[in-house]
Amino acid sequence: MLLRSRLSLPRMLYKPSYLVCFFLLLLAALSCKKATAPAMEPMQPTGSIQQLQEKLEDANSDQVLVIAHRGDWRHAPENSIQAIENCVALGVDMVEIDVRMTKDSQLVIMHDETIDRTTNGKGRVADWTLDSIRTLRLRNGANHLTDHGIPTLEEALLACKGKLLVNLDKCYGYFDRAYAVARKTGTVGHIVMKGAISPTQLHKEFGSYLDEVYFMPIIPLQDSMAEQHLQQYMERMQPIAFELIFDDPETDLVNQFKEIRTSGSRVWVNTLWASLNGGYEDDKAVSDPDAIYGWLIDKGVNMMQTDRPQLLLNYLREKGLHD
Repeated sequence: MLLRSRLSLPRMLYKPSYLVCFFLLLLAALSCKKATAPAMEPMQPTGSIQQLQEKLEDANSDQVLVIAHRGDWRHAPENSIQAIENCVALGVDMVEIDVRMTKDSQLVIMHDETIDRTTNGKGRVADWTLDSIRTLRLRNGANHLTDHGIPTLEEALLACKGKLLVNLDKCYGYFDRAYAVARKTGTVGHIVMKGAISPTQLHKEFGSYLDEVYFMPIIPLQDSMAEQHLQQYMERMQPIAFELIFDDPETDLVNQFKEIRTSGSRVWVNTLWASLNGGYEDDKAVSDPDAIYGWLIDKGVNMMQTDRPQLLLNYLREKGLHD
């Protein structure tokens, strides 16, 4: 190999002294080139928590935030770590997960009060200890048993850390325990809590957390007190968003969504099933997303909780409404 390399050099470099000088000069040139190359700046992740917080806090932005209901449950068991990780890969902004407490007061992720529907076990979550419930396996959307287990709240928050905002559902009654877990994992600023309660009740029961945790009131627009509750919240505090539920798309308050945004709160609508959105639901969007998602956006909605995150993201990105 050395002889073949030498044959391609000029004749004067056959001498060892010339060869040494040649290679020293070559190394010096390469070193100079490396030294003058521009340093690469570390890239900020597009889904970093700071960027997501800024998006959430910009009520008047036309960029629509996508919230995945129970994670990406069509491609992994609902409320599983894999369902959360899928959301990160898709570029979802927020994941909604459900919190339950075990017999030994440990917080786990499970939608139902019982484990019958989603696992190979039976009974109430509250009747199982953490160690025992961890032996169970989760079922997928087709009811097939998988290798995925029931995650703890701590594991779920760590999967979201720095990547996703987190809406904790069914958690209000033991939020003090959830808050301790969030503090431990460094994810307090990721959390969006919600509840169908009055501002007075909120400040009494939840007030100590309002400087650290986002809170979103749930207001069914068909309720006779809906407009009054909206006004009370906007006068006493400006929530980060309102989760607005309506079964009739002709309800007067649907036409006030843009005014709510102008006042400083985002408008969250669930596209999960018809009774939550006046019939403007995900399954209908499969054949005509513009007629469903487009209608909601025209009304002023800029947060959607969906069971079809990929479909919604594709639509929004095509319209320039999600990066």
